[in-house]
Amino acid sequence: MTDPVQQLIDAGAIPTTPFVPQSRYYGVPLGVLQRRADDRPIAYVRRRFIAQPEALGVSARHTVKALDRPDLLAASYFGEPLFYWRIADANRVMHPGELTGTIGRRLVIPEPPTL
Repeated sequence: MTDPVQQLIDAGAIPTTPFVPQSRYYGVPLGVLQRRADDRPIAYVRRRFIAQPEALGVSARHTVKALDRPDLLAASYFGEPLFYWRIADANRVMHPGELTGTIGRRLVIPEPPTL
């Protein structure tokens, strides 16, 4: 039996990445899991590989102040709050809240993205 979800993806009826260009998952392909032929297929996002921080250009350094938030930093430096994940990746932070959780922390701000 052929996987109907995969057929739709292959035909272009379902985009391979349903995420907006600002998303950390933009460009990451979808996969389909089906354990047995009679199981319902489950779509999932494949693994996203993160660039090494050393490979990213640095555009600024920021010292965390009270009331800083990852989305506000991204809006300030990139003009787009959804790019908070770029700052998290550049600072090797898994959870974005860690970026601004410690006042006085020094953050690397990577080069702005090109869309």
